[in-house]
Amino acid sequence: MTGTAGAIGIALGLVAGGALAWGTLVERRMFTLRTQQARIESLGRASLRILHLSDMHTAPWQRDKATWVRTLRDLSPELVIATGDFLGHPDALPRVKEALEGFAGVPGAFVFGSNDYFVSQPKNPFAYFAGPSRIKKKPARLNTDALRAFLVNDLGWHDINNGASRLTVAGVTVDLVGVDDPHIQYDRCDEALTQLDDLRIDDASSRSGAARESASLTIGVTHAPYRRILNQFSSNGADIIVAGHTHGGQVCVPGVGALVTNCDIPRRQASGFSTWQGGGHVSLLNVSAGLGTSIYAPIRFACPPEASVIDLAGPEFIAN
Repeated sequence: MTGTAGAIGIALGLVAGGALAWGTLVERRMFTLRTQQARIESLGRASLRILHLSDMHTAPWQRDKATWVRTLRDLSPELVIATGDFLGHPDALPRVKEALEGFAGVPGAFVFGSNDYFVSQPKNPFAYFAGPSRIKKKPARLNTDALRAFLVNDLGWHDINNGASRLTVAGVTVDLVGVDDPHIQYDRCDEALTQLDDLRIDDASSRSGAARESASLTIGVTHAPYRRILNQFSSNGADIIVAGHTHGGQVCVPGVGALVTNCDIPRRQASGFSTWQGGGHVSLLNVSAGLGTSIYAPIRFACPPEASVIDLAGPEFIAN
């Protein structure tokens, strides 16, 4: 009996060791492109290709990640949306620039996550089962202003942290509304939605009663997909909402999925394409599993790092 128990223990140890080796040495570098397609009524005869990037958690030594992200420019995205946590180390900005500089001139928008403000710190991974993580008192600050300057000035992207912006992409009028990271209570959704309302009022005034553009889209953007944010975006007419933060659970159980989300979104929606309903309105929802991990927890299991391409088209769109 003792021999049997010992053999079982050894077998389990080998399995656990193999899983750990796979997650730390292989899977966390298996960068994956997830593609989604959907029809949206307001797009009419138009289409729009969106590249969604999230949770890069970049460290200076991560050349492979930067190289892979650079290749995504070849997908010819018409709009790039980044949902935060670009940084994973105090010296990460040069590597972030290397990854993203090829997207200069491609229309884009971004919000920040907590790791764009504060230096990552070691955490007990089992603490996530007790609820969303918290920022420790007096964490070291990162150079967020330098990151913002690169994204805005060098790439030409729109900063929609607690704000809204309108742009025209591929003939589609896109209203973007975003919040700063809800995970650290930096969100001011009411302010962002007020700006969105102002855009809509100005548009209505300039058109003087004319019909709304034939192709239009409203996108809600948040780093962490907390229900209170998703509800407000959906209630205010977002056609699609994009988010990150969850890492898709990061360490998942095959056939079960995410065990934790680090926020209050249902585990079944920790990553991937789904829908969210708020105020009687149904929005598409894309939660990215993200491209990185904390440098203190460099493992992924049954949840490879990802970027998303979302191809949207109107009901009358006919591909060439």
